[in-house]
Order: sequence, then structure tokens, then C-alpha cells
Amino acid sequence: MKSYRKELFFHLPTRRGLVNITKEVQDAVDASGIQEGLVLVNAMNITASVFINDDESGLHQDYERWLERLAPEKPYSQYQHNGYEDNADAHLKRTIMGRESVVAITEGKLDFGTWEQIFYYEFDGKRTKHVLVKIIGD
Repeated sequence: MKSYRKELFFHLPTRRGLVNITKEVQDAVDASGIQEGLVLVNAMNITASVFINDDESGLHQDYERWLERLAPEKPYSQYQHNGYEDNADAHLKRTIMGRESVVAITEGKLDFGTWEQIFYYEFDGKRTKHVLVKIIGD
């Protein structure tokens, strides 16, 4: 069994943002040479998420509204965590959306269901963050 590791770096200019990283993950699978296996895609910061869903702008807007209702950014004073930073809502949003996704690799390709794509979701941007792509298989 082989393994391959790659990091993807992001510096979003806004506090929150969604990035489709499917192509970058497939590029890593291609570079690994692995034909059959699994890829783990993991947000390496506690205020960001990696998840799989449809790449549809209405759905992306729905995420934003839904997450803001569940964990509103403001007022900052509503959270015990806020003090040094004002990012308590980002921690909660990450918990809701998840830390990582795992995808099967079949014949060297990401083995997705219909419409599935991999996304990086930033909840506390304006600084450099990264995602780990770890591939194992043969």
C-alpha cells in the first residue's frame, strides 16, 4: 500500500467563504498514482470545514442563512469564547459542517455520487489556512 500527502492553502479575503476544491483533490489523486484507495480531505483549522455536497449557488446561500440562524456571528457578547478573538460562531459552524470528508478512489478517479463535489468552507478568514489531503491505496 502507498500513501501520498499534499496540503492546500487558502487565504480568503472575507470572513466566510466557500471554495470548490474537487479539482485540486483529483489533481492530488493523479499525482499520487494511486488507482484504488481512499482520500481523506481534512480542514486543518478549527474554524473551517470540508464537506461534500452539490455545487449550486442557491444551496450555498442556504448554507449561509441556515448557519447564521444556528450560530449568528453577532452580537459577539453572546458567546463565552469571545474575548481574545471574535470567532466563537466560526467554531460552532465548523462543528455543524464537519471537519473532513473521505472519498473512495476507483480507477484513479474520485468515486462520487451524482452531483457530489468537495468544498472548503471558511468561517473565520482573512488569514492563511490549510487543508490536508491524505491518500492511501494501491
